[in-house]
Amino acid sequence: MPFNRPISKPRHATKLTSGIASLVEAEKMIQVAVLLPCSAFVGWIFGAGLDKLFHQTWISLVGILFGGISGIVYVVRMVVESGRRPGPDSRSKSSDPGTGK
Repeated sequence: MPFNRPISKPRHATKLTSGIASLVEAEKMIQVAVLLPCSAFVGWIFGAGLDKLFHQTWISLVGILFGGISGIVYVVRMVVESGRRPGPDSRSKSSDPGTGK
């Protein structure tokens, strides 16, 4: 029975995937940088609306605080989730099904 060599993976694919991985990491950092001010802004808008509705002056401050805290909680949950998920580099080569080991 003749032996057929397996098709090797091209070397440039690893550079491409590492480039994409770095872009994904940069996107996550941008998301964190944008998320916190946006959540505080949304809390401020809701608080200002409730201020006008109930004729008060303190609810907008509570809205800003609630928005900031909820943004921080979301960021912490996102960081914990990304810490649980193994990256593509964490697999060992012996567990790769293409190697036959």
